[in-house]
Amino acid sequence: MEHPENDDQYAGLVVNAGVAQPPSVNPYFRPKKRAPRLAPEAYIEGILNGDITILSQAVTLVESNLPADQAIAQKVIEACLPYSGNAIRVGITGVPGAGKSTFIEALGTELCKAAQKLAVLAIDPSSERSKGSILGDKTRMQELSTQDNAFIRPSPSAGSLGGVARKTRETIVLCEAAGFDTIIVETVGVGQSETAAHSMVDFFLLLQVTGTGDELQGIKRGIMEMADGIAINKCDGSNVDKARVAKTQFKNALALFPTPESGWHPYAVTCSAVEHTGVQDVWKMVEDYMTFTKRNGYFKRNRTQQAKYWMYETINQHLLDSFYHNPEIEAALEDTEAAVLRNEISSFVAAHNLLNQYNNQQ
Repeated sequence: MEHPENDDQYAGLVVNAGVAQPPSVNPYFRPKKRAPRLAPEAYIEGILNGDITILSQAVTLVESNLPADQAIAQKVIEACLPYSGNAIRVGITGVPGAGKSTFIEALGTELCKAAQKLAVLAIDPSSERSKGSILGDKTRMQELSTQDNAFIRPSPSAGSLGGVARKTRETIVLCEAAGFDTIIVETVGVGQSETAAHSMVDFFLLLQVTGTGDELQGIKRGIMEMADGIAINKCDGSNVDKARVAKTQFKNALALFPTPESGWHPYAVTCSAVEHTGVQDVWKMVEDYMTFTKRNGYFKRNRTQQAKYWMYETINQHLLDSFYHNPEIEAALEDTEAAVLRNEISSFVAAHNLLNQYNNQQ
């Protein structure tokens, strides 16, 4: 770019042309070669033998959107289904900063020391701009990740909590077939992810934290009604008294809610994931809940209802994919969208026209 300041009339003043900007992508980056796909029988055999490497590769297939990968994944899931269903499934949610990862590491380490096989499935939020995720749970759970009988698998939400939740549920099936007797599902901690996680676990734990300024902020009816138990984390140091006050507040709030369908009365406990105190009390709550619901029959009914729920969710997802990947619809979408933006047609009429066009092809 020419600079007028370099004209002769401005003697003694010179402006450099500048430095070329480096590329936004590392020029030395070389994409990692994709691992070759195995036959479905090889994945099935490896999973049933407890091979973690094969299990990880199978989970990658489940998370893939490629039709060829999905075809293999469905065969593997179908074959593993008879060997699943024997694990305790625990969902853990809480606001960002509640210490979910630290708590899971503390609890998971205790479970591994007790010779239990633990799988941690964490849903990581994806960037709306780059669509990327940090997937840093293995880094945060350093101690747990070194345990031989622990498997940590973070998955990106990829902008679709419902879609990733369905894949998370399929991953649960694979983990149970691989011999894991405890499955922990960690949610993003906001909105729809709680509902999705609640529909695939036996026990739903709400992790709360106190000392943030507004103790009643965590007492929200929607999430409280879903919780089977509450753990108030970071009950250590100068925060002990505040945590105990918060426990009383949550206890009073829970007393106002009607008894849930399970017949179980949720309650709150305090714990410190950093100091590993009270973590055993949380797990005792889970074990007591499992015993209680298996005795009154709710455990089996809940699992049946969840299977029904996910059948319809899978149908909905398939119909959605079928609609948006239809060649004629893909071709018509751009023109229809442009017509809506020009106010030539209303959003509702445009949607009905596209749906009618799709239905006429069936």
